[in-house]
Amino acid sequence: MAARRYVLDTNLFIRGFRDASANAELQRFHLLFAPFEYLSAIVAQELLAGARTSADRLRLQRHVLAVYVRRRRIVTPSANAWERSGTVLAELVRREGLELHQVSKAFGNDILLALSCREAGLVLVTDNTRDFARIMRVTSFEFTAPWPSTTSA
Repeated sequence: MAARRYVLDTNLFIRGFRDASANAELQRFHLLFAPFEYLSAIVAQELLAGARTSADRLRLQRHVLAVYVRRRRIVTPSANAWERSGTVLAELVRREGLELHQVSKAFGNDILLALSCREAGLVLVTDNTRDFARIMRVTSFEFTAPWPSTTSA
């Protein structure tokens, strides 16, 4: 049986950057799951957008993004994932009365992240279970709350 492969959601990185105990959990995950860990280009975009200074961006590039690039572990959404994300949004409008003009960019990114993880056969690790459970009602993909056990790798 193949090992499960993982993508971390943006919020887990951000929490790890801001809080020492969350950083310890994040570092433990990296230590245990490095051979099975990938980075979504969507997450990279969100992290870069949140970097406040050029020094922050440089540290992010050097200590996070470059690690995945060197290992060729960046996952990018396909054209199909982009198209399907529009279909998922339309279905949420139809089924749940979601108002399209009120959809945040972050929620749109979450849909695209879920679909690109599904395409690549990756499990999304997130603590944003509310939004991803909502997306799951319309399309299937795999996600888990932090932190997966080492027996699931």
